[in-house]
Amino acid sequence: MSTLEDIYNQGKTQLSRFTHPELDAKILLCESASISLEQFHLMPEKKITKTQADHFFYLIKKRLQNFPLAYLTGKKEFWSLVFAVNSDVLIPRPETELVVRKTVELSPKTGNIVDIGTGCGCIAVSLAKELPKMRVVATDISKKALKMAQLNAHINGLDRIEFYQGFMLAPLNKLKLEDSCDFIVSNPPYVTEEEWGELSSEITEHEPKKALVSGQTGLENIEELINKAPSYLKTGGFLIFEFGAGQKEKILIYFKEEWDDVCCMSDLYGIPRVIVARKK
Repeated sequence: MSTLEDIYNQGKTQLSRFTHPELDAKILLCESASISLEQFHLMPEKKITKTQADHFFYLIKKRLQNFPLAYLTGKKEFWSLVFAVNSDVLIPRPETELVVRKTVELSPKTGNIVDIGTGCGCIAVSLAKELPKMRVVATDISKKALKMAQLNAHINGLDRIEFYQGFMLAPLNKLKLEDSCDFIVSNPPYVTEEEWGELSSEITEHEPKKALVSGQTGLENIEELINKAPSYLKTGGFLIFEFGAGQKEKILIYFKEEWDDVCCMSDLYGIPRVIVARKK
C-alpha cells in the first residue's frame, strides 16, 4: 500500500507540463483521499487505499486532458467562500472580486442589489454575505446556472437571495424595480468570437461559451447593461461591471448623459478591469 507522498510524487511528475504541477497534484490527492492540505503536510507517510489511489490517477488523467482543476474537484474559492462549480457555470476568477469589493465600499448597507448573469452566484452570494440588510436579486438566462447559484446560496447559508431566469435585465420588469436599485452589478460575457478561438483548450473545451462570448465585438452585453441600467437604478445608484483587457476606451463611449462619475479600476496586474458609474 502506497503512502500519500509516494502517490503525490507520481502525480506531480505526470503533471509536469502544467504551470503548478505540485499544487495541482496536492489538490487532486486531497480530494481523492478526503483530507485537507494541512493533513497532507502533517501525515505524508499515511497509507492510501487502492480506491483512493485509483481515483487520484483518474483525476490526473482528466487533468492531462485539460479539464479545469475546479471542475475536477467540483469547487472553487471566491471572496473566502467556497462555491460549487461544474461545466454549466464559469469558474470564478480573482479579478471579479473587484466588483464585490467596490460594491461593499459604496453600499449604504440597506437597499437593492441586482446581479446580472449570476452564473455560479459568486458575486450575489458574496455581497449577501457582506451586506446582510441589502435585498439581493440575481438573474441568469441559463436555468442550469441558476440551479448552481441557488445551491451555492444554500451552501453558504444565504437562502434569502432571489433568483430569476431571463436575459440580462429583462426579469427586472416583472419585479417592478424601475428606479429602485442601489446597485446593478455584473460579470457579463465580453469575449469576442475571434478571441474565443484563441483561448486555451482548457477554457474552450470545458467552460460554457455563452458565459464568456458576447458576440462579434465582445461588447454587446455591456452596451445593453449601460443602456438599460438607468431605467432601474435610483438617482445616484451605481452600475459596476467587469470587462476585458483593451476594452476600456470603447466602453466609455457608451456612457451618455444619464451617467456621472464614470471611473475604472485595475486588477492586480494593472489591467483596467472594472467600470464604476453613477446614475445622475
